Amino acid sequence: MTYRIALIPGDGVGPEVVAGAVSVLEATGRRFGFDFEWQELVVGGAAIDAYGTACRPEDVETCRSTDAVLLGAVGGPKWDDPDASVRPEQALFALRGGLGLFANLRPITVFPQLIDASPLKPELLDGVDCLIVRELTSGIYFGKPSGPEAAADGSRAAVDTLRYTEAEIRRIVTLAFDLARTRRKKVTQVDKANVMSTSRLWRKVTEEIHADYPDVVLDHRLVDSAAMVLARWPAGFDVLVTENLFGDILSDEAAVIAGSLGMLPSASLGTTETAHGRHGLYEPIHGSAPDIAGQDVANPLGTILSAAMLLRWSLGQHEAAAAVEAAVTAALDDGYRTRDLLSATNRDEAAVSVVGTKEMARVVADRIAI
Repeated sequence: MTYRIALIPGDGVGPEVVAGAVSVLEATGRRFGFDFEWQELVVGGAAIDAYGTACRPEDVETCRSTDAVLLGAVGGPKWDDPDASVRPEQALFALRGGLGLFANLRPITVFPQLIDASPLKPELLDGVDCLIVRELTSGIYFGKPSGPEAAADGSRAAVDTLRYTEAEIRRIVTLAFDLARTRRKKVTQVDKANVMSTSRLWRKVTEEIHADYPDVVLDHRLVDSAAMVLARWPAGFDVLVTENLFGDILSDEAAVIAGSLGMLPSASLGTTETAHGRHGLYEPIHGSAPDIAGQDVANPLGTILSAAMLLRWSLGQHEAAAAVEAAVTAALDDGYRTRDLLSATNRDEAAVSVVGTKEMARVVADRIAI
């Protein structure tokens, strides 16, 4: 069996962490008896330099024709002009919209080996196993009108429009309930229903869907309350489902719980089914980190764990996905750390081996081969 995977290394540390994930996937294929055909694409800031656009229509079509997409990161200070009409982040919107990727899944777990690296007290981290389900293709990021406008007095102004339809809410909330049934059977729907009409629609639709899932407990929370609870008792959450902007913010907050943005994976899924599973785009949640690009110090584990999600969701290779996750755990058990995973308590301990991007990927791949 040969799987076709679109590779988007992107910008900054993206090429380094994607290369690490590819080496782990190839080691996994050798162990479990399948191969990969890689289709590398230039997308993001690099595409702006090469083509004048962040993502070409033909790149979206190439991604659509593959079994899955693996992305590193896009963006960087080189393309950060706020007045620019073309920005690297437009590539993400083009891919999500063009591929119909409406659901972003971000699992938040804490590796016991990394508890000291988390800013939260150890007693708050026991039992943390949360899944944030974020709507991706609507909301304020896609609303029209959007952009600068002139105020009545001639001063500068700008507008962004927040809009959701019942159908957009229904499909993401239904997915959240389905996922909760495979976990601890609790859904927390996050909104700002006390002030926003779109949030009140979210609540109404969620309550209607809940009637079909009587075995799942439903809780509604305002986004400010949810943010506070994530910082004080993250283990209280199972599945959180929310709109685009709130999900973007909360998932980055929750990522800190794990001790480093470099540890956490994500999957963006649509409704398209391939011969092997559900088509999706997989990426670590961290950014392009241009300040450390090319230095072989970036943490590849978030990208490697994203590759494990790719194996499970898009390729149907559940045993292989579990092997990747077990190999990451084994590498951490054996004391391997990239520098972002060093805490004040273990920075000088001889048992910790500080390694770079390539070496961390190698030790994970080696443990898959065992």
